[in-house]
Amino acid sequence: MANVTPQEMAGKLMAEGFSRSGPTIQVLSDPVTDTPMVVTLDDLRPYELDPRLTRNPLYEELKASIRERGLDAPPPITRRPGADHFIIRNGGNTRLAILRELWSETKDERFFRIPCLFRPWPERGEIVALTGHLAENELHGSLTFIERALGVEKARELYEQESGKPLSQSELARRLSTDGYPIQQSHISRMQDTVRYLLPTIPNVLYNGLGRHQVERLAVLRKACELTWEKYACGKALSVDFETLFHDVLAPFDVQPDSFAVGRVQDELIGQMSELLDIDYNVLELDVDSTEHRQRAVISPPQLPVETATVVHPGRATTPSPDVSQSRDAAAGISGAAPNKNTDSPTPSVQKPLPGASPSDQDPDARLQGHIVSPADNTQRLQGIQHMLAEHTGEPLPDFADKVLQAIPVQAGGLFPISDVWYIEPGLDAPDRLRIHIAQLAQEIAAQAELLDCIEAIETGIGFTCSASQADMLPPAFGQVVLALLRTLSQPHTMAPDQDDRHLEGHLGALLLGGGGSDAVALPRLSDNGLVKLFRLVRLARRLLDLEANPDEATH
Repeated sequence: MANVTPQEMAGKLMAEGFSRSGPTIQVLSDPVTDTPMVVTLDDLRPYELDPRLTRNPLYEELKASIRERGLDAPPPITRRPGADHFIIRNGGNTRLAILRELWSETKDERFFRIPCLFRPWPERGEIVALTGHLAENELHGSLTFIERALGVEKARELYEQESGKPLSQSELARRLSTDGYPIQQSHISRMQDTVRYLLPTIPNVLYNGLGRHQVERLAVLRKACELTWEKYACGKALSVDFETLFHDVLAPFDVQPDSFAVGRVQDELIGQMSELLDIDYNVLELDVDSTEHRQRAVISPPQLPVETATVVHPGRATTPSPDVSQSRDAAAGISGAAPNKNTDSPTPSVQKPLPGASPSDQDPDARLQGHIVSPADNTQRLQGIQHMLAEHTGEPLPDFADKVLQAIPVQAGGLFPISDVWYIEPGLDAPDRLRIHIAQLAQEIAAQAELLDCIEAIETGIGFTCSASQADMLPPAFGQVVLALLRTLSQPHTMAPDQDDRHLEGHLGALLLGGGGSDAVALPRLSDNGLVKLFRLVRLARRLLDLEANPDEATH
């Protein structure tokens, strides 16, 4: 090798054209594992498919907290392959919007440079991101029903793109649960009906927070009226179809959720159906109510057998006789049956009349009808399932008609129909299911005072809490007393009742028995239907508290 002088080496090094011949990296590749990093607001974008479409109700409280404390929980971020900016991975769009506001207002660097946890974009990135946002918003932000419905609908589209075929509702529920967002198939059914039939007609009401309970009631009403329309419209030349009629009736109700009432929609819809079909209003109303009860019994969660007993007696449950089944079906088709009213249904199989009983008491059918406050819809199919389960488990299933003279023979319809106040079937005897029933009963009692929005179902306590009415004015005296009673029941261990509840003492007798209150103001009494549900609520709440105190207890 020839000797190279220092001068020659320096000349070669200083020569022009000494540069890299390979490609230049403009952007570093993303980490392949979870990595803490600091990003700026310029580098970070919200997640475009975030199910939240309206302002988070906790926005101002979160903003005040971040202004004072900074970010206690910085949002996790990710980046799609090939993208030039990061996005929120799950549950952080609201915090990002707040940071942008605070940076604009204060120019404080702590709102501009954000410490985040980067997580690599997964293989099923869009689905993982969407379900993550659904779950996080559900936990922290109280999504409205329509926001959840649209989020689930978008998830369905992504799943179908992934699998290349349409998904059933049950399969969609299974996949959402697998990806961390558990949801019942019946809820998905309601959500799809809401997006398809309700959103085009009442978007303002839905986006402004119409609650799940009212949305589901409206969806059930639409389906029941559609089935009734098809029944009576067959062979008639009508100027409109049901879908157009429903849209035209519902559109004027697209106002604020506080003033939206499903009962008014039902009245207007049945009224116009009556005119178009030339059918008596009361006939249509009975038909629609019966169809609604059947729908709720079949598809409303949880799908538990309807309570049907009074006192449990030893012995093997047997299939009811045809006479009993037919009389039950006839009773279920009567709305508000009066005591001692005869019907054309076959005589049910009940106990023999006692000696010296009055003629009306000796009529088994009249006796049965005299114990029905409002009919509890119960199909033969559901009865058969109940008795099959009873035979399989060996648990006796007392029959309402057979036991009508024993214990507390009373019947009241609703989402969870009551045919006995006291008996708690094994499928219901668990704290979470008891809370569902208790909350529903509280909502139905409050609905009689038009205060449904004041009852919120929860997973603690006895299953519900009470809040002040969202209306601008105080509810009438009847509503105030009903709400005070429910609030007292929902807080059994509270030593100091709310100031608004202290007038309950002077009005409780009037509420339960009738007559004016202590201040001589006329106060309607709670209806018989509401009273039965109140008794049932108390019974279930007592059982729930017993189970909470002694989880190993297995009998009642």
